[in-house]
Amino acid sequence: MTGTNKKDNVITLGPAHPLLIEPLQLKYYTKGDKVVNAELNIGYVHRGIEKAMEGRDFHQAVNLAERVCGICNASHALTYCVAAEGAIGIKPTDKADLIRVVLVELNRLHSHLLWLGAYVEAIGLAPLFVQSWKIREIILDATELISGSRVISSSIVVGGVRRNIDAELFKKVKGLLAKFEEEFRKIEPIFRNDSTIKKRSVGIGNLTKDIAIKTSAVGPVARGSGIEWDLRTTKQSGYRFFDYKPIVEDGCDCYARMLVRLDEVKPALEMVYEAMNMCQDYKDTLWIKPDKWPSAVGIGRVEAPRGELFYYAKGNGTNHLERVRIRTPTYANIPALLAMLPGCNAADVATILLTIDPCMACAERKMEV
Repeated sequence: MTGTNKKDNVITLGPAHPLLIEPLQLKYYTKGDKVVNAELNIGYVHRGIEKAMEGRDFHQAVNLAERVCGICNASHALTYCVAAEGAIGIKPTDKADLIRVVLVELNRLHSHLLWLGAYVEAIGLAPLFVQSWKIREIILDATELISGSRVISSSIVVGGVRRNIDAELFKKVKGLLAKFEEEFRKIEPIFRNDSTIKKRSVGIGNLTKDIAIKTSAVGPVARGSGIEWDLRTTKQSGYRFFDYKPIVEDGCDCYARMLVRLDEVKPALEMVYEAMNMCQDYKDTLWIKPDKWPSAVGIGRVEAPRGELFYYAKGNGTNHLERVRIRTPTYANIPALLAMLPGCNAADVATILLTIDPCMACAERKMEV
């Protein structure tokens, strides 16, 4: 490898490691305590979901899309459905689009709280990890009220959504979110001001704006390096009802990437409130039934919690898919991760890795044919 020689130490992190929820192998080369180069090997949880989607009908494939990533399941369902609806030539109602926003933003809240807890646990702050995951449970309770399931909601379908949010449900969910907001305010200052978090994050894992652009970084990784890019600003799907301003930090380090996720909690919460409130003004149907199956291609792009998620769906004139192609944010952020590691201390490798919020099940979703 470039930048390495036989005198360099070789350290392997994974495929099994206490900080890794999913298996991957990060091999990095050091001179003393400094990392000089790194390479990432994946393929330990490959499931071939893209191939499994081929031959399924448009509706069945939603279940597979949701299982590309359990944490971001609503984002995957929405992105696939946008692509499938583009291929079929249908458009969901305004009410269905608003309910989709509620589900995706709740997904974002629970994903960010999960990540914040995992990150501080890696630093050594176990009590803060417990508190983060404790209040994340409130978001899962709200998701269960709306969809009937705590994790994989299975509410977003091709043509719309399965369930309505009526006035009574709105009141119950609003009560849970008020409790979440109150609890989150208690721990938020600790993330911002704790000296241990700052010592392990500020100036570590540097990714300059130029390198972030060059490596095509997405999501909080890109926004933590000063790149103002968030697909919610493009007014796609239900986001056309909102004027969203991306959360951007210019620290270009682990601390900046943490702040982006921390600061995205409030606007995501506000969007959930607003979308549920707007739902009450619409009497639209929740689902549009497809009446034709053309040989066409559809594309879906949605801002998932980890960054830009892309789906390509192709029909063949029947109700079955001919081809599906998925580009996930973890896969897109791997070049950025490898650019952050050279020059860092070996002790910081694991925490730098966590700042891209790696989901290897996402990254390994496809089968080459």
